[in-house]
Amino acid sequence: MKPVKSFEARTPTPFNGNPFGLVYGGAINSNESGKVNIHPITYELNGIRIAANVYTPADYDPSKKYPAVTVAHPNGGVKEQVSGLFAQRMAELGYITVAADAAYQGESGGEPRHTDIPFFRTEDIHGMVDLLSIYPGVDVERLGMLGICGGGGYTLNAAKSEKRVKAVATLSMFNTGRVRREGYMSTRVKDIQARLKQASDARQAMITDGKVISAGGTLDLETLTDEYIASIKNDLYREGLLYYGKTHRHPNSTFEYTQASLTELMAWDATDNIKLISVPLLMMAGSISDSLYMSEDAIEKATGTADRELFLIPGAMHIQTYWKPEFVEQEVEKLKEFFGRTL
Repeated sequence: MKPVKSFEARTPTPFNGNPFGLVYGGAINSNESGKVNIHPITYELNGIRIAANVYTPADYDPSKKYPAVTVAHPNGGVKEQVSGLFAQRMAELGYITVAADAAYQGESGGEPRHTDIPFFRTEDIHGMVDLLSIYPGVDVERLGMLGICGGGGYTLNAAKSEKRVKAVATLSMFNTGRVRREGYMSTRVKDIQARLKQASDARQAMITDGKVISAGGTLDLETLTDEYIASIKNDLYREGLLYYGKTHRHPNSTFEYTQASLTELMAWDATDNIKLISVPLLMMAGSISDSLYMSEDAIEKATGTADRELFLIPGAMHIQTYWKPEFVEQEVEKLKEFFGRTL
């Protein structure tokens, strides 16, 4: 492992009228004095170039000390979407925050593209902590972590050993290993061995002929018809197609991951050794989300901390917690209380 030791400015890629490429509601369009500012940067983590956005509070003064929070994006997501929204909102509360694209994804480097392996996704979060620890103005004694969806599962994993942080929060946590292994809502437990064989064969194909086999599907706008989206039975995937494919679309966002990644993903679980988390833990989820079972399972197993809470957002489904104003306001208010108390 090679920790982050330096960073440099990055020229952002505009998209859809936003100079920073941001697609969430209320996103920054320009850096103005007296307001939250965004700082596009890059840094190297384990030999891979990571693209990130750092958000600083209004009237930021690098000679002062601020609490800071990492924000990890969902599976398939990028820093310009929901992780950017919560990074900006936390900066509005006085925190220095960072939202980075995972290695092999988004604007970050790494080949093969769309590799999704727990070690690297967990290292991404350790790397964001590294970055904050050297960022001007950060109080290294007041570091926290926030992870959303798949980023929430990987944040839990990082928090098991990341003792530089004093508090951990998740939103709509998605246990990627469990879902890749058992299927969403345990719908694919009967063909686990067959899918592991497919993943092993995909890894061998990379060795023998350099072929990268993709899984998970793409976000092809031509096929994302209203009829097709409406036909998806579970809320997470149906609303996910709307969010990622239409309302909050970004060109770097994709549902793809390499088939070979499953050799690692299916043998991993976000709740393995979760009792190693010894700091305050807040897990937020929609009360009617069909992914709620994963947060319930994790919070029950997180016995290493007495300061733990599952906070339910009434009437919210998984994807709605990312963007719907009435739900976001409740989540931000809860984060304000939680990190205000713990950091």
